[in-house]
Amino acid sequence: MKKTFLIALCLCAVTSLFTGCANFQTVRVQPWERGTLADYTMSPDRDPLGNQLAEHIYFSREAATGGAGVGGAGCGCN
Repeated sequence: MKKTFLIALCLCAVTSLFTGCANFQTVRVQPWERGTLADYTMSPDRDPLGNQLAEHIYFSREAATGGAGVGGAGCGCN
């Protein structure tokens, strides 16, 4: 009983040594990749009508206005 407990304890100790903190390096954008990331399709506001509809739906559901210039009472009738 003590031998299996000691083996299990040693196994846990060894696995805890190998599962330390990960060293995540920051991802740097290389100079030749900046043109791709600056493309129009990467812009989150490239569809103004879609943004207005999403804001309308959000503010209609939340029954609150402000911050984005949407007016109304929150019932979806604005």
